[in-house]
Amino acid sequence: MEGNAFVANTDLNTAILKKTTQEVQQTPQEYLPSLLQIIRIFRESVTLKPVEESFKQGWQEAIIGNTMTVLDLWDGIDAE
Repeated sequence: MEGNAFVANTDLNTAILKKTTQEVQQTPQEYLPSLLQIIRIFRESVTLKPVEESFKQGWQEAIIGNTMTVLDLWDGIDAE
C-alpha cells in the first residue's frame, strides 16, 4: 500500500481490504484496466489536494474572474 491509506490496520480495515481483493479477483481480466481507472478516479475524488495546489487553483480562478458573490453562494439555501 502507498501512503497512509491503511496506517490504522484495524480488523475492520483488514476485512474490507480482503473483500475488496476478492471482488477484484472475481473481475474478468479484460475489465481490470477499467476497474483500475475507476478506483483511481474514486480515490482522487475523495482525497484532498495539497493546500498549495488548492491555493494556486483558487488564485488562478480569482485572477480570471471565475468567482461567485456571497449572495449567489447562499442562493437557494433555506437557513432558519
